[in-house]
Amino acid sequence: MDFIRLIHKKSFESILHITRRHYITFVPIAFLFIILILVPLVVYWLINQLYPGFLINDPYYQLVILFVSLYYLSLCLFFYSYFIDFYLDILIVTNDRLVDIDQRGLFARTISEVELFQIQDITSEVEGFFPSLFGYGNLVIQTASAIPKVIVHDIPNPHALRQELLDLAAADKKYHREN
Repeated sequence: MDFIRLIHKKSFESILHITRRHYITFVPIAFLFIILILVPLVVYWLINQLYPGFLINDPYYQLVILFVSLYYLSLCLFFYSYFIDFYLDILIVTNDRLVDIDQRGLFARTISEVELFQIQDITSEVEGFFPSLFGYGNLVIQTASAIPKVIVHDIPNPHALRQELLDLAAADKKYHREN
């Protein structure tokens, strides 16, 4: 994906960070996907053990193939839509602004831009065992703009990013005061 075209990068602007959600937050969905792939195989094995001649009949076999195909198609669509939502949630930090791209489903995207000098407060939250173990959490950015609060979920190392954003915001405020 061409982020520069998507965010309409200014001529003096340089991208400092492109941050996505932490990969470990996708593991439960991948695990669930693997389990759901195995469900029809287990059901098929159970039916063959309990009722050996049930799937030999041609009409039942065709219905089973139809329903299993629909099941796998639905499962692939579910997994694909969740992966798109996971992969396209992006936080872009430039030397002038912060761009939060929030993908919601397959066909909805929200892009929020916050000028660095408008940032008033940034809070980093790491709550729970797995976020503490793997070092990911949320970033809550309070602003003085039309978007009063920007929340970025499940980013890696939120404390370091919070400090870097505070430093960038202070430098940008100093620049805007001088000009």
